[in-house]
Amino acid sequence: MGCGCGGGGSGGGCGGGHQQPAAPAYEAAMLHEPKVFEPEESEQAKAAPAELIASSEQEWPRIKVNGVAIAAEAIAQELQYHPAGSREEAVFLASQALVIRELLQQRIAALGLKVSPAAGESEEEASTRALVEREVPMPRADEPACRQYFDSNRARFASAPLLAARHILLGCPADDVEERSRTLERGEALLEQLKADGSRFAELALVHSDCPSKAQGGALGQISKGQTVPEFERQLFRLPLGLAGRPLESRYGFHVVWVDQRVEGELLPYEAVAGSIRAELDQRVWQVAVAQYLKNLVGEADIQGIHLEGADSPLVQ
Repeated sequence: MGCGCGGGGSGGGCGGGHQQPAAPAYEAAMLHEPKVFEPEESEQAKAAPAELIASSEQEWPRIKVNGVAIAAEAIAQELQYHPAGSREEAVFLASQALVIRELLQQRIAALGLKVSPAAGESEEEASTRALVEREVPMPRADEPACRQYFDSNRARFASAPLLAARHILLGCPADDVEERSRTLERGEALLEQLKADGSRFAELALVHSDCPSKAQGGALGQISKGQTVPEFERQLFRLPLGLAGRPLESRYGFHVVWVDQRVEGELLPYEAVAGSIRAELDQRVWQVAVAQYLKNLVGEADIQGIHLEGADSPLVQ
């Protein structure tokens, strides 16, 4: 069984997980309005309020961007990248992404941009990057702005705390409620034994733990934030020194924990974090500027079948 604890004596976590596919960042920067699909210009449609044309799983909105139709097949394929609470929401997000891509590609063609892709970059990604670099002004965060952000968010800029801890993992399936209840009782029984004689921790870990760290008496080594699964980490870093008063629950089961050492994080000087602050502020400005640029493209285009927020104002200065 996997363990969400941080390994067997040398530190390090097993947070695990895998990354989901995502739409390009340029599309993600676009702030969309409520879901509105525009019906075709028939008398019946003119009399009805704007709504999604499609009324079944087999029907799709009919969208054109400056006369170029967005294929239903493309919308269907794009859906996988836009999970949402309803099909209508997912179809809107997929359609919006395709409209933005089409607008970008039309602008690239109009400018005649030709770019050689970098390593790991597609031709579309390369040309879109070149377009944004050319047409979106990118003001950078200056020193006063960075220092003001640092002073206003002082507590954020500290070294990560470290813990040295031991644990006994009592593994059980996350979806078995009855087994979880029984496992919790086992953990509470082990706690009572350890309250009576804490020197037995290594002995009990070797007999009961489902984590490989049992070979080291349950020792996890030094653990910092981000090295364990989140639900275990949140509880672990709140513990004082010594034996935890209750078993800690995670997706893997219940952990009987003993904290041997805590090294609290220290506030970092501005010089140590200036680069990361500047990068964060620049990223925020980039997102605002790109969103404004995309709204300008939308405002200047002839888009039929879907309503997106456009803008007539100039780009962010």
